[in-house]
Amino acid sequence: MIFRAGNYKFEFPRPALVWGVVNVTPDSFSDGGKFFDPKAAVARAEEMAGQGAEVIDVGGESTRPNAEPVSEAEELRRVVPVIEELAGRLKIAISVDTMKPAVALAALAAGASIVNDVGANREDPAMWRVVAETGAGYVAMHMQGTPQTMQAKPVYGDVAAEVRKFFQDRLKRLAEQGVAAEQVALDVGIGFGKTVEHNLELLGELESFTNLARPMLLGISRKSFLGKVYGDTGAERLSGALAGTALARLAGVQMFRTHDVAETVQALRMTEAVQAQKR
Repeated sequence: MIFRAGNYKFEFPRPALVWGVVNVTPDSFSDGGKFFDPKAAVARAEEMAGQGAEVIDVGGESTRPNAEPVSEAEELRRVVPVIEELAGRLKIAISVDTMKPAVALAALAAGASIVNDVGANREDPAMWRVVAETGAGYVAMHMQGTPQTMQAKPVYGDVAAEVRKFFQDRLKRLAEQGVAAEQVALDVGIGFGKTVEHNLELLGELESFTNLARPMLLGISRKSFLGKVYGDTGAERLSGALAGTALARLAGVQMFRTHDVAETVQALRMTEAVQAQKR
């Protein structure tokens, strides 16, 4: 199975691919404000690359629950200079985390190779045309509603079945817009319009998504549901994220988006080493 992103080609099976998160925002749920300055964002990305990240995911608009949207101009101001600088410094792929087609296009022109789209539930095909025309990689993430509404009593009959149906529909629509299957990866959208129980059910059903024949990206890093599971509502959620990461790797997930690159790489390599010895 191949994931193509511009000039990059990732062929699976292979060791899990780790994506380092760089939020160029003042209000993201975990690290908002820490890397709002472009120099700080670039330094953080370089640190993550040194720790083993093979993709840097740059976002300029918070998608935490109830986050206020930012204007297209402001998002461009935040992410384009950082991506331009990273493209000149790093030899790894850069992803832009955006819901706006114009931002995606500008980011790709600045040196990004992947569009990480939490708004893949849209009906407007403009973003998909950008991906088709540029040959970028594309992550289709499932979300119920919008960041402003997604946690207002999300309801599913069967969350895994509904997310699977969503992916099947998106793959069909992407193909209709000229996006090759090899350009597409899938993300079940942990925490995006899901209760704690929905998140746990999806994590338990990850293996059932492998028959879609596309690589999966999982983002559970520092998500609030982790603390709710084991009664710790504080900021420290690394242990829970690493446990979920190991289980997801065993279930066949190939890519992991994280704020904690070094620890995630170590957990994945240990999981893979044990898995390689199974008879």
